[in-house]
Amino acid sequence: MLNAVWVAVIVAVAFWAAGVSVAMYLMLKAGRLVTQTSAAISGLAERQDQLIDRANATIDRAGEQLAATSAITASMDEVTANMAELTGRVASLAPLARVLSGTPGSAMAKAMALGYGVTRALWLRLPAAAAGDARARLLPRPAAATRPRPALTTRRGQAGS
Repeated sequence: MLNAVWVAVIVAVAFWAAGVSVAMYLMLKAGRLVTQTSAAISGLAERQDQLIDRANATIDRAGEQLAATSAITASMDEVTANMAELTGRVASLAPLARVLSGTPGSAMAKAMALGYGVTRALWLRLPAAAAGDARARLLPRPAAATRPRPALTTRRGQAGS
């Protein structure tokens, strides 16, 4: 028969077995958690390497863009200097332009129109064979007659005649 000591031992063994079972269950869960955590950390390390590579590529491209920007800035400085020089030259020629363009009936305008008319008349009177002549090279060529461009119509892709 069982006495109180044996009942207490059996109850203690049952509780101990239940405790060991719970502890084993928790240890298995903790082992899985550690495995998943280590896998996640290794994945993060791989992604971190990729991220660092992309960041380095971005920094390299930014450096190239900065170099291009500094070249453009230097070019713009040169353009600014050239524009300042051109402005000075144009400003020095402004009084001459005012004299030349004073009025359409001024003596200078009449003389220039007469010179153009004489040159044009000489070109029209020269025979075609004399185009290679030394005298023909001294005279400026008249402006070529341009053909009028056709007007646009309301239909797409067709031009009026």
